[in-house]
Parts: sequence; C-alpha cells; structure tokens
Amino acid sequence: MQISSRFSIGVHILSLLAIRPQDHHTSEWLAGSVGTNPVVIRRVLGHLKKAGLANVKAGSGGATLARELDEITLLDVYRAVDVVEEGNLFHVHEQPNPACPVGANIEKVLRLMMFKAQAAMEGVLAAVTMRELVDVLAREIEEKRAANG
Repeated sequence: MQISSRFSIGVHILSLLAIRPQDHHTSEWLAGSVGTNPVVIRRVLGHLKKAGLANVKAGSGGATLARELDEITLLDVYRAVDVVEEGNLFHVHEQPNPACPVGANIEKVLRLMMFKAQAAMEGVLAAVTMRELVDVLAREIEEKRAANG
C-alpha cells in the first residue's frame, strides 16, 4: 500500500512556487517539472487552493503561494490533497472469519495499532514546515549546481 502521489506532487508544486517565484507557474510549466499531465497538476492545485495553500488564477494566470512557507506544514499539504480520509490511512480486510478466534478479534487489535502508526506519521509531518523542506531543497540544488560547474 502506498500513499497517493498527490502528496508528493503537492509538495513539489509548493516547492516550485517558492524556489522560482519569478516564473509564470501555469499547469503546463509545473507539469514539466513534476513529470505528469497538466490535468493532474490542475487537480492538485485545486486541492491546494481550497486549503488556502496556493492562489490560482483561471486560464493561464498561473499559481502563487497563498501563505508563507513557515506557516505551511507537510501535514497541511497531506490533508489538503485528500490522500486519505482522516483516521483511515490503513484498511483492514473486510471479512475475517468470525468463528476463528483470530478472525473474530484481529480488526479491533489492528485498528488500535494502525491508529497509533497513523498518528505517529502525522506527528512527523506536522513537525516539518515547507520552509524547512524548501531550505534543504535549495541547498541540494546549489550543491549540484556548484558540482557541475
């Protein structure tokens, strides 16, 4: 099981808006960096706009950040793009055998463990701001630029 790529695409989009503020950020331009279809970009931008993380102008108006990077956490992005319903990252198989002692009890036990795992992951995402991520990304970009001359 994997988390939807909408999360990484959302982070990628916000990073581009921050690192290249002078550029005209159309869905086509963003799609070129992300390596996906502009329709996917528009869909994710719609989620980011609805969450108040990005401003989007209709037509070829482009996108900009709606908030400062240090006011956006990775959890904000995760929730904005509707990766999963809140509290439902994991899914339990639907029809365990109720006559089996394990089958009759596995869902209750697993749900508690999975809830704890999701809470831990969301805690990590909440502790990282887009500012921190973009700062690390900018250093990586500069190091590669310097290494390549």
